[in-house]
Amino acid sequence: MLYKRSSQLFAEAEKVIPGGVNSPVRAFKAVGGTPIFVKSAKGAYLYDEDGNRLIDYINSWGPMILGHAYEPVVHAVIEKAKLGTSFGMPTELETQIAALAVAMVPNIDKIRFVNSGTEACMSAVRLARGFTKKDKIIKFAGCYHGHSDSFLIQAGSGAITFGSPNSPGVTAGTAKDTLLARYNDLENVATLIEANKNEIAAIIVEPVAGNMGCIPPNKGFLEGLRQLCTDNGILLIFDEVMTGFRLAAGGVQELLHVTADIVCFGKVIGGGLPVGAFAARAEIMNYLAPLGPVYQAGTLSGNPLAMAAGLAMLQALDSDRTIFKRLEEKTAYLATGIDKVLKANDVTFTINTIGSMISIHFDAAPVVDFQTAANGDNETFKKFFHGLLQEGIYIAPSAYETWFITDALTYADLDFTIQAIDKVSKTF
Repeated sequence: MLYKRSSQLFAEAEKVIPGGVNSPVRAFKAVGGTPIFVKSAKGAYLYDEDGNRLIDYINSWGPMILGHAYEPVVHAVIEKAKLGTSFGMPTELETQIAALAVAMVPNIDKIRFVNSGTEACMSAVRLARGFTKKDKIIKFAGCYHGHSDSFLIQAGSGAITFGSPNSPGVTAGTAKDTLLARYNDLENVATLIEANKNEIAAIIVEPVAGNMGCIPPNKGFLEGLRQLCTDNGILLIFDEVMTGFRLAAGGVQELLHVTADIVCFGKVIGGGLPVGAFAARAEIMNYLAPLGPVYQAGTLSGNPLAMAAGLAMLQALDSDRTIFKRLEEKTAYLATGIDKVLKANDVTFTINTIGSMISIHFDAAPVVDFQTAANGDNETFKKFFHGLLQEGIYIAPSAYETWFITDALTYADLDFTIQAIDKVSKTF
């Protein structure tokens, strides 16, 4: 496949946009080459500026669970846009999507909408600090919770890709209140809590990590975090920006039967538009202004176009919960096929899956945390990425990202992908 037009557009973009992109992981720095510029998308496919069709496994990094340009979402946005695109005032739509989200997700009474997952996680931590009157938080190496200062301490995804998990611009004062733990290591968390007795406001975690590849929690890990938090007066925050409304209608809380105190959402909840949200029981949420002392605001929060898209998406997922089973089956089918061809071609690898998330790590050892994820062979991943791109398959341009399966993918698409991986892996 040729990408001449994309190369031209990237050269133009570099003149006026830092690095030519508005989010670093799009820049292909981890894999080399030139980013692909998309012209349109439909269902399971992207169509780029050179006229190539690509089977899409990033799906806008998760939101497109039912496929691109999903008709009910598109219709809802168009009809709402005819009535006005932004008011800065309350609308009935906000209450409708809030009520549906609260009904779908266990253990939450109230929800507040923001404009991104970063805002949701940042606001959740501020709320936890205000509620507990403590300053410190625990996060996990390799888990990414957006680009707020508190979180850029060994963050995942783009931060790892560029080799600078501790970003310049994050002050020492901010960093000292962020304690770093190892994912899937309860003993390490317990040690941190003991060393910072009565100082920790919250533990924030991706209950299923997706920014160091897909890494499910070990059995007992989330349950152990829940108990440690309960025993020590710490709030447990689930960052379900990726997993919320994707792994189950009620997210990881429903799927794995572990409850958090605060839950953060993004991606699917916006139907593809920029939306985030955080939610908790009323006792905690009532600490937010205008009811309580913790200030949080957003001029465009609850934007009617975003609320219309999100409501249409959640209604579709709520009305047909067999979607989640179908997605799990497609993911398992793909994983089985990939496992077979990579073994046949004598490739060293590990596959992680849960629900509709999957990642391939080019290392033989189990991948359970940041350190084991970092052991993967990135040179093999580069060959893998570009080989699949030439075959018409688009995966994330970073070894530290999960793939997302969409319901729009057919089994013919999955077979084509498996065959392409067979072909590409023969060249390693």
